Amino acid sequence: MTNDAATPLQIGPHTVWPPVVLAPMAGITNAPFRTLCREFSGGKGLFVSEMITTRALVERDAKTMRLIHFDGTEKPRSIQLYGVDPVTVGKAVRMIVDEDLADHIDLNFGCPVPKVTRKGGGSALPYKRNLLRSILREAVGNAGSLPVTIKMRKGIDDDHITFLDAGRIAVEEGVTAVALHGRTAAQHYGGTADWEAIARLKEAVPEIPVLGNGDIWSADDAVRMMRETGCDGVVVGRGCLGRPWLFGDLVTAFEGGDAFTAPTLREVARVMLRHATLLGEWLESEERGVIDFRKHVAWYTKGFSIGSDMRKKLAITSSLDELDAHLSELDLDQSWPVGADGPRGRTSGRNRVVLPDGWLDDPYDCAAVSADAELDTSGG
Repeated sequence: MTNDAATPLQIGPHTVWPPVVLAPMAGITNAPFRTLCREFSGGKGLFVSEMITTRALVERDAKTMRLIHFDGTEKPRSIQLYGVDPVTVGKAVRMIVDEDLADHIDLNFGCPVPKVTRKGGGSALPYKRNLLRSILREAVGNAGSLPVTIKMRKGIDDDHITFLDAGRIAVEEGVTAVALHGRTAAQHYGGTADWEAIARLKEAVPEIPVLGNGDIWSADDAVRMMRETGCDGVVVGRGCLGRPWLFGDLVTAFEGGDAFTAPTLREVARVMLRHATLLGEWLESEERGVIDFRKHVAWYTKGFSIGSDMRKKLAITSSLDELDAHLSELDLDQSWPVGADGPRGRTSGRNRVVLPDGWLDDPYDCAAVSADAELDTSGG
């Protein structure tokens, strides 16, 4: 399946082709993973950093300063910020501009994690329309020539839908593009993403690009979402876990090809070693890099015949030699498993959204969100 009608995505001065964006994912979309994805795509597409909390950036937290490092080949440099206080968001954006830290800023209003929503942050925040407006005004006002985009969910739950109002506020405050995950906070990552909501948002904000997110597990899914919703681009998150070559498939699909990647286990193992190596170089410690890589093992090996004992061994490796030795014991000639292109990552279902007391009483009051809503977490 190809998309002959697709056109390049315009994010301010940046032309993105194909119209594909790597979703920010905490602990995943660091510089090494972005490098892998870009290599498979031939440098095409837009690859966003892990979520950065505005307070930590302004305070120059050491871990945060590492996370905002970009490889010299990353163009445009794209940072996602998470903030709950308009003044702090404005300071963070001004810092990015003044110190030339990025070329594009995305704001996260999609995180459904309880420890964030109970403080009024993440996907709970757009319910407070005036607070959302204030944050966007400060961000855009301090961004200078840098484009500001946002990522959000449909709303808190089916009774408190916010995405259409949030989209209009975004347009009014000068946001360059909006991305919508077609789920509510209550759904977390369960059920089926509502692509119809993406189509409704596109109709509601024709002035700016609308990107769709949710249930894109293959290049065909991305093309189908654009055809069915009329959206201007797609944001790919969990579908690329353990499959950075998906971005090569996306380029192929949007450029008219149909030969998609189906690597053997030998080829997957080669990518696994490279990923672990890049992490070690980035963290300046081979051991730390391999340990950080452990979380990726189950995603890379999904569907392959490996055995529980070997899976356990792979999940506790602490050196590249050890990882290589374990991988070499596998039947590396195995073909890509049937069904391995399907859902992966978190699939938690409907949950009660924990909110501050009285949060839902008035969607227009000037609520202030506690500073401790800025926790080191992400999602959306």
